[in-house]
Amino acid sequence: MNTLDDEAIRDLTVQSFTGSVLFQRTFDEGMSLVEETARYLDGPGREEQRHLPRKTAMLYAGESMRVTTRLMQAASWLLVQRAVSEGDMKVEDAQSDRYRLGSKEICFGGGPSDAVEGLPVKLQDLLSRSDDLYRRIARLDDVLFGKAEIPAGARGAMAMLERAFSAPQ
Repeated sequence: MNTLDDEAIRDLTVQSFTGSVLFQRTFDEGMSLVEETARYLDGPGREEQRHLPRKTAMLYAGESMRVTTRLMQAASWLLVQRAVSEGDMKVEDAQSDRYRLGSKEICFGGGPSDAVEGLPVKLQDLLSRSDDLYRRIARLDDVLFGKAEIPAGARGAMAMLERAFSAPQ
């Protein structure tokens, strides 16, 4: 059996991930969260913001921008991976900086959890869920396209998934 070079292993790993049930679940979760957030921010969230004290309304504005940025970055990344899965994009193109998960300084930022306690409960929930999704995708992005060495075979695939979905350090 021939030893595969790093590019072949990486291509195989990305293809196997994008064809997996795990990818489909993550994709569905991401797109549903985008829709749910848009409905909230354009409807009930807008009304709730009007009734907040000035300082809290400013925090609401900033955090709604953060949740929107997280979700747009996540959705973009997931759509690129779907394009790879469907053969509309090459893995080499998907791993370029242009298509990597971005805005990490904004998306990982945020005040302490007690700072958002005055925000509407629904926005707090969306912030938490979008943060979780973004962090999972960031780990996947690092494993699939980062400089981390990816071992070949089933053990390598399992190790990649374990690293991608393990709790942040």
